[in-house]
Amino acid sequence: MLDAPVDGLITYYEALGPLRDLVLDDDLTEVMAVGPNHVYAEREGKIVQTDRKFEDEEHLRRVIDFIAKAVGRRIDDDSPMLDARLLDGSRVNAVIPPISVDGSLLTIRKFGRRPLTEEDLVRLGTISSEGMDFLQVCVAAHANMVISGGTGSGKTTLLNICSAYIGSTERIVSIEDAAELRLMQEHVCRLEARPADLTGRKRVMIRDLVVNALRMRPDRIIIGECRAGETLDMLQAMNTGHDGSLTTVHANGARDALARLETMVLMAGIELPAKSVRQQVASAINLVVHLARLQDGSRRITNIAEITGMEGDVITMQDLFVFEAQGTDEKGNIRGVLRPTGLRPRVIDRAFASGMSLSPDVQRLFPQARPSPAGSGVGRSAWTHR
Repeated sequence: MLDAPVDGLITYYEALGPLRDLVLDDDLTEVMAVGPNHVYAEREGKIVQTDRKFEDEEHLRRVIDFIAKAVGRRIDDDSPMLDARLLDGSRVNAVIPPISVDGSLLTIRKFGRRPLTEEDLVRLGTISSEGMDFLQVCVAAHANMVISGGTGSGKTTLLNICSAYIGSTERIVSIEDAAELRLMQEHVCRLEARPADLTGRKRVMIRDLVVNALRMRPDRIIIGECRAGETLDMLQAMNTGHDGSLTTVHANGARDALARLETMVLMAGIELPAKSVRQQVASAINLVVHLARLQDGSRRITNIAEITGMEGDVITMQDLFVFEAQGTDEKGNIRGVLRPTGLRPRVIDRAFASGMSLSPDVQRLFPQARPSPAGSGVGRSAWTHR
């Protein structure tokens, strides 16, 4: 579906040349230029070649330079790779020769002008209504959450939706490499990393921003993506009272996400025993939500897992929701549903203890616990379930 941009952005979109209509097409999720003569787009999870072309390599370079300068970044022989964003928040990556052999490469991960909602994710089959209600409880109950998945699996989209469950009275500090989160709350402090200048100075890294965020009296810290040593600072923040923090990480599964976090902590350059790092992870993270792109191009939450602690040197987890595939339909689309495993998450008891109002679906899945009757031989801190 193609709509005209608002007046203030007409000139900006026109400067994108042959990519203009593709960027404005809300049915497309990715736009990719491979040199001036080959422009591809992704629609419904499938990549197709379009009929769009640039005049020549110089024209493509002018478009890339325009995108970079619009957000105060640069791409040149000294810095031939670019991570940036369009003014609508869409993520941009560009690589120019000689790093790219056959002409400049431009990749735009599009964000629709109408952000996806929780209803959209349920309608598309990304998550069940029960799973969405559960995530809402987790965010409201200040659980620390990691959203994991591969490239293009929908991590940032889910992070945006989950962030909408944060209370309007809370102070949020968001930290990103290239600002793309769309937080709806009024009290949001947005921080964006900055690459080095021509002299190699003035670089501001994600890790610098995490350290600074701790001095800003945040109720929540949201890191667009953990990639390196900032993971250690994030875990320390979560372990020192900044509950309810959210981030994403590239990983192939929930268990792999923990291994990735461990590796990235070591990238901070601080010598820590492996067990100490795992203890930091186990005490900081409550939930790992994993997304995957399936063979039919659909994006599904395949696992919601809770970290329960440590056994020896191993972090223990329990699956709370697991995607159950149910074959394919006549069009080859994968059918399935995210089902609860029946295990009771600790965050639910935290929600009940704080007096939160839970949806009927969540109360049905996880009924309120009650103390065992006096004289039953069970200690006062024990619980039974209705």
